Amino acid sequence: MIKENKWKIIITTLVTLLPMLAGIILWSKLPNRMPIHWNAAGEMDGWSGKAFAVFAIPGFLAAAHILCVVLTSLDPKVKGQTKKVLGLVFWICPFISVLVGVLVYAVALGAEISVASVVVAATGVLFVAIGNYLPKCRRNYTIGIKVMWALEDEANWNATHRFAGKVWVVGGVLIILMAFLPIKEVIWVYIGLTALMAVLPMGYSYVYYRRHGGK
Repeated sequence: MIKENKWKIIITTLVTLLPMLAGIILWSKLPNRMPIHWNAAGEMDGWSGKAFAVFAIPGFLAAAHILCVVLTSLDPKVKGQTKKVLGLVFWICPFISVLVGVLVYAVALGAEISVASVVVAATGVLFVAIGNYLPKCRRNYTIGIKVMWALEDEANWNATHRFAGKVWVVGGVLIILMAFLPIKEVIWVYIGLTALMAVLPMGYSYVYYRRHGGK
């Protein structure tokens, strides 16, 4: 996988590091104390030095990106995986890195942005994107709903991922709509919905297992 996708790995890693280049360009305009964390209510509650915000955050995400690619490449079933599903592995960290960089720099430079609302909307977009690809995900050990009932039975795996795809698309759309509401009023609904989106496919896989001869 790594050899065949060498250029894609290089390009996506460079995209992940783009906020570092932007920070260097904006260095003289950025304050020495940078906002880097917001609580569940959308209130700023964490700061760091300029160097950490500019270099450490993109660097950490680039390292996480490479680790995800390496771990996925070690999966013995990765060769049978669809290209669209593998594309998620290549682009999720770059997406997060660019989004975080834009938000951190914009707020540091004085822009009035509801960071929590943007993050909620971005999460919804990710869920919709992943939900569209889940039904195409072939059985493997690194991507998808990896419960034992699905891993042991291809029919269970396929049914579970078709169900999960629908749940994640619908849930993602609902989350996007939440971004337009006061974040303090919907934050627990958001947390509960994301938890439900994770639990429902696992429950469905177990029910499928029991209905088709599982003990």
